[in-house]
Amino acid sequence: MLIKVPLESAARESEITPESVYLSRRTFMAAAGGLAAMSALPLRAETSRYADVEAASNPAWFTEKLPGVQWGAVTAGDEALTPFKDATHYNNFYEFGTSKGDPARYADKLEVEPWTVMIDGEVAKPGPVSLESLVQPHRLEERIYRLRCVEAWSMVIPWLGFPLADLLKRAEPTSKARYVRFETKVAPEQMSGVRSGFSLIDWPYREGLRLDEAMHPLSIMAVGIYGRVLPNQNGAPLRLVVPWKYGFKSIKSIVRISLVAEQPATTWESLAPDEYGFYANVNPEVDHPRWSQATERRLPNSLFSPNVVPTKLFNGYDEVASLYSGLDLRKYY
Repeated sequence: MLIKVPLESAARESEITPESVYLSRRTFMAAAGGLAAMSALPLRAETSRYADVEAASNPAWFTEKLPGVQWGAVTAGDEALTPFKDATHYNNFYEFGTSKGDPARYADKLEVEPWTVMIDGEVAKPGPVSLESLVQPHRLEERIYRLRCVEAWSMVIPWLGFPLADLLKRAEPTSKARYVRFETKVAPEQMSGVRSGFSLIDWPYREGLRLDEAMHPLSIMAVGIYGRVLPNQNGAPLRLVVPWKYGFKSIKSIVRISLVAEQPATTWESLAPDEYGFYANVNPEVDHPRWSQATERRLPNSLFSPNVVPTKLFNGYDEVASLYSGLDLRKYY
């Protein structure tokens, strides 16, 4: 279990956004049953400090989880949060189009209730699991992570989720399981990008991790951001977040999780293996063939305020370095 004391690679703790908003507090009050129950909530019930968060109709399973959230399980310290609007209106989700604004524009068509995840492969307990049943045993944690896109822009986002390792342990991987393979939902009638005749992607979108990467405590399954349920454009209702890897590894809207013996074929590696490797660890010393990875543009930014910051190896999460001991990070990029 991660504790609130920041690891060496995490930034120093401080208040992130000073403003208070009534929206998230009202959600807590409804979930807890009123002001009396509010007084029993942890002191770090911090959704109230997130300004300008767009209203959400949180599903019942999410609302029931809010009173037990471990707030500040991982903090971002003096790195300012990316504003909610930027985090939800500047996205890559090619199922809805290739423009950064397309997901926010079109993802409302995605039907996220009911939602089922198939867990299969090298596990003792395979089978379909409803989202409610999948999340129910887990306490949600707030993890404020840096998100670094392979395109050299970045954000800082407060996720709500739970360790991927806990989910995998419930499935009971067999001794043959060495990798985890993920798939995104494919629904052409709901996803304009899937219907496009110009798409080069062989749907569904696929990603994968080594089993030890998936079991690392930093790897989480996210169901919320900024104290509310995930917006569709950010990967509702269930997405992976692996903060030391480029963002395309953190697959969205997951419908299948498979434990497998062999390294799985992943979408971007299959399309352009010289540009997008299986590991995709953030590394300022390994450039993309078409641009440098030494720096990144932290959102929000503009022509007159570019907000360029140095990129850190493993996105600053040095505690994962032991996973790659003896591995040539230039070859296994």
